[in-house]
This record gives sequence, structure tokens and C-alpha cells, in this order.
Amino acid sequence: MERKKLLIFDGAFGTYYHKTGKPELRCELANLYDKDTVLRIHNEYISAGANTILTNTFGANSGLSADFTEIRKILRVGYAIANEAAKGKGVRVFADMGPLPPLEEGQASHEYLRLAGEFLGLGARDFLFETLADVQDILPAVRLIRKRAPESTVAVSFAVSQDGYTNLGLSYRHLIPLAAEGGADLVGLNCVCGPTHMLQLLKKLDLRQFPVLAMPNAGYPALENGRLEYRDNPEYFAGKLAEIAALGVDAVGGCCGTTPEHLREAVLRMVIAPSAPTMSASIKTSRSSLSSHSTDSPFDHPPDDSFVECPPEGIPSPQGRPLIAVELDPPADTSCDYLISAARLARASGADMITVADSPMARTRADSIMLSAKIKREAGIDVMPHMACRDRNQIAIKGSLLGAGIEGVSRVLVVTGDPMPQNERDPVKGVFSFNSQKLISFIRSLNEEVFAGAPFEIAGALNINVRNFDTELRRAQKKLELGATMLLTQPIFSKRNFENYFKAREQLNCTLLAGILPVANYRNALFLNNEVAGIEIPAEVVERFRDKSPEDAKAVSVSFCRDIIDRLGPDCDCYYLMTPLKKIDYVCEVTEYIRKNRT
Repeated sequence: MERKKLLIFDGAFGTYYHKTGKPELRCELANLYDKDTVLRIHNEYISAGANTILTNTFGANSGLSADFTEIRKILRVGYAIANEAAKGKGVRVFADMGPLPPLEEGQASHEYLRLAGEFLGLGARDFLFETLADVQDILPAVRLIRKRAPESTVAVSFAVSQDGYTNLGLSYRHLIPLAAEGGADLVGLNCVCGPTHMLQLLKKLDLRQFPVLAMPNAGYPALENGRLEYRDNPEYFAGKLAEIAALGVDAVGGCCGTTPEHLREAVLRMVIAPSAPTMSASIKTSRSSLSSHSTDSPFDHPPDDSFVECPPEGIPSPQGRPLIAVELDPPADTSCDYLISAARLARASGADMITVADSPMARTRADSIMLSAKIKREAGIDVMPHMACRDRNQIAIKGSLLGAGIEGVSRVLVVTGDPMPQNERDPVKGVFSFNSQKLISFIRSLNEEVFAGAPFEIAGALNINVRNFDTELRRAQKKLELGATMLLTQPIFSKRNFENYFKAREQLNCTLLAGILPVANYRNALFLNNEVAGIEIPAEVVERFRDKSPEDAKAVSVSFCRDIIDRLGPDCDCYYLMTPLKKIDYVCEVTEYIRKNRT
């Protein structure tokens, strides 16, 4: 069978429009009030290599707080602008329909029918239902399209978390076959996931069963000034999208945070890469067609200005045995053999405490407090569970703390919690009844009453990556005033990280744990730098892991951590070691180095 080219969809419209258009205007309303910018964005994506574009109508539905007369106009104008951009260029236009706000039973199906009917009336023959949490509401609309335009192409795409579940708790491995059985020609994933997690999810699918679409986000966003912001990482995104294409998917594109530059770089990689993917058969326009080696320290050479030479003078030296806390990630299933084993190894190497993350990256994991209690009982080491503000109200927080107190857990690390990537595009929002300062204050008040006999020691986080570190220091000081006695920093990698750490040590009167993260390997370094909020690894550090064998990567990583510890100086006596990819052996070697050289 003759193979045709991969469908290359465009990238994000909403997040890109808010950067380049009128940020105060909903991007769908730009069809009516900023047509030139909408047309320009379409043309930018086409110039970048897209052979398929979406109408700027993702949120043109009842969630727009407009009557259907205005929504109909947005659809009509948006469809016209997209076709104007595509005219004469061999570019396909898909009518884009996103998720609806929560509606009464039956209303969602009715609204999708109306939207699909409007597009059919405009002459549309390519349709995308995207960022869905379930498939049932769109099936009547798919049947309508099949009846009125049998030659049409219908694509259906689900938004899932990194572990493959929608916000309704449904697995993509369940939903994708249902969508194909329900009449979709093209099925797949978009949004929420960064490219690495989407790549892993797609590897678990049998891509021979149905044509597959993949449109990941640019990476994992950071919450800045109340908005989700994505890093400028087109090279990283492009490499991962090329890997996704190489799996044999039928269509690729970008979602939140991507730009024409991301797409341009990805198209280049897919075209010129030595292992360029064999393009799958094009999406059919008929339903009948579907049936059928170095271990040297990275600092052995003279250091560049990515790092400071030594700590400033005059920092008071804490006395006593260094405090070492080791962070372990909770499992995504019910198996915790590794966790207990890792905690025991950490204790044997000299660690004082295990910290357990609270659903990092907003990915559902086993409860941090319950796991901490189990670790304390079975591994015989002190614990400090993380408690995220995200998705807990006052009742849930107090209940969790009561349970922790009953289990003898006496410390808690209060963090804001990673934001949910779908916030910009999904009606289901993360719950933030508290920020970290308010939660610290709440726990302190509970200490004075409920836990007066056995109060919690409260720890907070210190972001040493922010550009305006003076503001962060003021926040940290406020946390201490409200009841925190301990602060843990993000991992130290760069010159700015060191400078901010030393500044914090000078100005903050508390137990300050210096964050140290051994990098597992080159791929791990790229992932951390591009898809984990709050971590910035200098490019020259990342490059030190390139082409290293597993053994050499470990040697470089451990040596790197030792050099960081040395650069922190003898006055640093509190360390927060984060375990990468279950590499507890890396952490144990670093712990042993601290015990040998800092005791």
C-alpha cells in the first residue's frame, strides 16, 4: 500500500495568542475583534510546516458566556479565516470543538450536535473533538456527521494525566477503542501531558489497531503571577515529537505552550533525522477504509561562571551532626516494596529522615502521609511527608493531620503543589483553598489547640530559581513568622542557585536544607530541564551526561553532587537529597560522602 505523508497539525492557539495578540481578549472572540492576528497565527503555523490547521473555535461553546447567536458567528468567522489561510496551500482545515463546561445530563450531547451541525452547514468535512474526558457526549454528533457527510474525517482526542487517566478517572486505553468503535477515523491524545509522558503512554498502545493522533503540551508549566507559563523549549519538544512520529502515529501536533517555532523545529527533525519515521497511511476520508566513558569530575577543568567559587565570609557555622533528608517519590500503584527498601538503604547510608512527595507534577500517587507512617514503622527512620495545598480544603487537611498525629508523624513539609496543566483548557480546576503561608498558619493554630501535646514541626519550601529572589526571601521570612522552622530548597545547579542559597543562609534564621538532586543520565537531565517546574540545569551541565554509559553517568552524577557539597562549604550542615528515577544507590553514595566529610 502506498504510504502518504504524516498529518502535521498546528500548535497551541490560545496560549500563543495571549502572547502575541490581545491578552485581555478570549482567543475565540478574536475571530470577531482581532481577525488579522488570527489569520497571522494560522499563516505562521502553515509556514512552520503544518499541513493541517484547526479553526480558532476551541472554546466557542456555552462556556463562553455568550448566546448561541454570537457563538454561531464565532464559528462562521473562525472557519472562514482558517480556510482563507489554507487556500491554495494544500492544507486541511479541521473544525475544532473543545470540552464543554459542566452541564445537566443530556445537554452536552445536544450542544455538540448543534456545534457539529453548524460546521456541517458551513461545508466542513474535517472535524476534531478534543481535550475530552469521556466519549459518550460526542457520539450523537459523530453519528450526525457520518449521516450528513459520510466522506468526512472525524478525529477524537482525550486529555489525560501523566498516568493516562482523564479528570473523570477514565483510562485512555479504554476510551480510545470506544471512540474508534463509535465512528472516529483518528483517535488519540492532546494537552495535559508533556511530550515525554505522552511518548510513554503511546508506547503502550497497539498503533496497528487504529490511526492515532498525538498533540502534547510544550512541557510542564509553572504557575507565575496566577497564570500557567510554559518554558521556551522548542528543541527539546521537537526531539520528543520526532520520537512520537517514529512510533508510527498518523498525526502529530502541539498543544498548550507550543508555538510556530516548536512546530518548525519538529518538522525539521522529522524530515532530516537519520531515523526519520516511515509515514503511516493517510487518514481515510471514508469509513469503509477504516474497517477492513569518563568518570572525571565535571569540575576537574577550571569552572566557568555557571558556578560560584566559594561561600561568602561571615556565615555562622551550625554545630552538630549534619542533617540529611532523602526524598522518595510515592508509587502510582499499590506496590511499595521499593519505597521501604530504599528507605532502609538511605538509613544505612546515614540519612536521618525520609520525605515523601505529595502527588508531584499533579500526578496522582499514593498518599504521602500514609506512606510516611508505613516507612517509619517498617524502615525505622524519621519521616516528613509533603502536604500540598492543591486539592485539599480545611476539612481534608485537618483530617490528614489528625491521621498523621495518630501514626506518630511529627513533621510536615508544606508546599503549594504543582498546578494542573489542564487549567487553561479544562473546566475541572485544581482546588487551592490555602496557599503555603495560610496552610502554615493553620497548622500552627492546630498546634496550639488540637496538637498541643505533640505539635507538628512545620517545614516550607524555598525557591532558589526565581529571578526576583528578594521577593522570595520575603515570602520565606513570612513563612517563618507564621510558624515554619525549617526550609528546604530546590536543587542547586547554577551560579544563581548558589548565590541565592548563600543569601538565604545569611538572612533567614532557620534550619535550611540545601537541595541536591543527582541527575540519572542525559535523558533525565533533558526531562528535568524541560518538563519539571522549578528546575533549571545549565546547558553545560546537561552536556556532561551526553553519550555516557549508565556506569559513567552515575560516576559523573555523584562526582557532580560531591562538588556541589564542597562548594556549599563547611557551614552547610543540612542537606535535602532528591532521588532520581529510583536511583537510591546514587543518593546513598552522596549521603556517605556527606557523613565522611561533614561530620
